[in-house]
Amino acid sequence: MAGRRFAIVGNGPVAADAEAAILSADCVIRFNDCRSAGALAHRTDIVAVCNTGRPGKAMTEEPAWRLNPAVMAAGEIWSIRDPRMFAAMRAPLSLTHPELDDFCDDYTDGFAAICAADGKRHVVLPAVTHKRLAQELSALDPAPFVVPSTGLIVIAEVLWNHAGAGDAILLSGFGHQGWEWHPWEAERLWVEAHVAAGRLSRLVAAPAELAG
Repeated sequence: MAGRRFAIVGNGPVAADAEAAILSADCVIRFNDCRSAGALAHRTDIVAVCNTGRPGKAMTEEPAWRLNPAVMAAGEIWSIRDPRMFAAMRAPLSLTHPELDDFCDDYTDGFAAICAADGKRHVVLPAVTHKRLAQELSALDPAPFVVPSTGLIVIAEVLWNHAGAGDAILLSGFGHQGWEWHPWEAERLWVEAHVAAGRLSRLVAAPAELAG
């Protein structure tokens, strides 16, 4: 019996060749405002959101986010940041990164309320996933970073806690660049190691597209 297929789709460009695989996946996961969904918005099962800081504030306070076709199609919303963990980070960050004064502001309850009103399941990812991933990235000798990216946390969560033997995890739409305080190069190396081990696969994409 064939295993399940998870398609984890970032907000970067998605190659046309990848669309059929996304359509046929058993579970499609997208992120935040699901910019890469396009006409495939109906193939969205889970939307993983950054539930702290400015992204969390924008999504929970802007009514249009709930009307995004991909968000409407999803049966689950995953809040990727454990509120207690980020509350504990506030004081240290105020010393090392005072410019990130709103980074730990928590909007988890807002996402929970949206899910309750819209008949969706709300899941807060466990802090242990974040902590284990940060440790593994640190072993790759990255430049100083604050947290792993939302995309990589979800990839790790699916890999460690959801996919079983025989399941496939397909990646697309990850440009491996963005906010300066994510460890992008270490994330690329982490993904490449799991691709080489056969645990992850990249859907067909342009050469510049690197998952992370």
